[in-house]
Order: sequence, then structure tokens, then C-alpha cells
Amino acid sequence: MELVFLGTGAGTPSRQRNVTAIALDLLAENGAYWLFDCGEGTQQQILRSSIKLSKLDKLFVTHLHGDHIFGIPGLLSTRANQGGITPFTVFGPPGIQAFIDSALSVSQSRLNYPLEIIEINDGLIYEDDLFRVEALHVEHRIECFGYRFIELNRPGKLEVKKLNALKIASGPVFGRLKQGETVILEDGTVLNGRDFIGPEIKGRKIAIIGDTRRCEAAVQLALEVDIMVHEATFAVLNQDLANEYFHSTTVDAAQTAAEAGAKALILTHFSSRYQEEHMSSLLTEAQTVFEAVYLAADFSSYSIPLL
Repeated sequence: MELVFLGTGAGTPSRQRNVTAIALDLLAENGAYWLFDCGEGTQQQILRSSIKLSKLDKLFVTHLHGDHIFGIPGLLSTRANQGGITPFTVFGPPGIQAFIDSALSVSQSRLNYPLEIIEINDGLIYEDDLFRVEALHVEHRIECFGYRFIELNRPGKLEVKKLNALKIASGPVFGRLKQGETVILEDGTVLNGRDFIGPEIKGRKIAIIGDTRRCEAAVQLALEVDIMVHEATFAVLNQDLANEYFHSTTVDAAQTAAEAGAKALILTHFSSRYQEEHMSSLLTEAQTVFEAVYLAADFSSYSIPLL
């Protein structure tokens, strides 16, 4: 499981940073990529990365400002032009259906795969055998959501050494014990599968917070997550601008991470007023409040290992 940042700038593209898009690499878990936001030029960024558009099957949109959605029509069309036929699902605020339908209709774009668009509200928005995704409103100038991604816990591993010590050969018995079954051997020995399965493997949790001022909803989304991704449009000296435009500073994001008990914080969505020579000072600001902080850059990636 890995986060890949395709765009880390705010508002408009710059030479150093494209606008917002974050891919979640789930190839090892379910063979797919999921995308969070899709600003202008995202498909060009994908071409410069290791991500395969054909394996992208879900998009989660935080809000309808252009720097988060203007890349969607092109991405959907290119997926069709490249022969994509598997279903694709878009989750987003009310209005995302009208935006996509209008763009595809006016441009006479035809998709040769099933497209489902789900307009969301607070609460559970997606669930399967491996993952849950929850959403909450955060505080921005327009309706905006943050997402909490939860990997479900997995059964523990079969403790093969214990079985080898009992001189039990690998085979069907191993499989039945792995399922927690009780097995009676030919000599009458009774084995309870639960005695040979290690501790449950805890799933990973990620919070991806849309554009927002500091708010309680962001804390709730990020409670005890492994990684929280949070916008940091402004430096702390520009706190007044952050409040006025419903954005966060580096310190706002760090305070949210600390309050939520997040294990690590990744800052993104930087205003173009801050060039690369300003990045170290932005990092220092956040680290005065929360130590485990990283600054996202276009094409940077962060692995989230199982513990």
C-alpha cells in the first residue's frame, strides 16, 4: 500500500507542482489504484509515473473547485480511448454528476465502460471485503469532504513452526487449520485451528483531508490513522489569509494531527507563493507542533507497511 502524489500545488499549476491528485496504490491488496481528486493535467502526471490508468477504478473527489476536478473529463475519456472496459466509480459532493455529465455530453465523449457516479454525504460511502471508506464535511468555502480509508483487519498467519514441531506435513490439514477448523488426525489427535493461528493483523488507516480550515471533523477523520494527508496552503505568518479563504496553515495541520493521534502527517496543497527554497521553513513550522511531518512533492511516494 503506497500513496503517490501526482499534484501538490494549490489553485493553479506551477513549474514545480501540478494541482491536486493523490493515487493510492492497492495493487498488492486488490490489484487496483484509487485516486483522490483529479486536477487539470493529472493524466499527464500519470504518464510520468508508474501508475497504470487501466488499473484505476475509483475516484474520490473532495470538492468541486477547479484545481480538484478539471482533469476528470480527460482522464475518463483517455481511459476509454485506451480500451478500458472495467467499471469505474466516482464518489463526490452533490454536483459532481452534473459536472461530469455535462463535460462528456458537450464534448461528445463516449465511454465504453460502466461509469457510476455517487454523490455522497457524511458517513460510510463504500465498503467491500477488504476496505471501508468514510466521509465527513470539512470547513471550506464550498461543500467539501475529507475521507477516512480503513483497511479491515486480517486473520493471523498460520504458525507453521508449531505444526512442524508436531511433525504434521504440509497439505490439506494446514488449509483447514488456517480456516480455524478442528481437525482429527489419523492417530486420534485433535487439533484446534485457533491454537495455530497468530495474532490478528491490524489493517491500516489513512485520512485524506480536503481543503479546509482547522475543524473538528478533520480530527475525527484522522483519529489514530497511520498517515494523515492534510492541506497546508499557507505558512503560519499568513494565518489571516488562511482563515479568510477557508484554508489551513502548516501549524493548523500539525495541530490537527497531534489532536487526532495520527502516527504521521504529510503536508500538501502548497500555495505557489512558496517556492522550493521556502519548503524547509514550512516543515520546521509544522515540526514545532508535531514531529513526524513530511512534505509532499509531485511524484513523491509514501509506503504504509503492515505492522
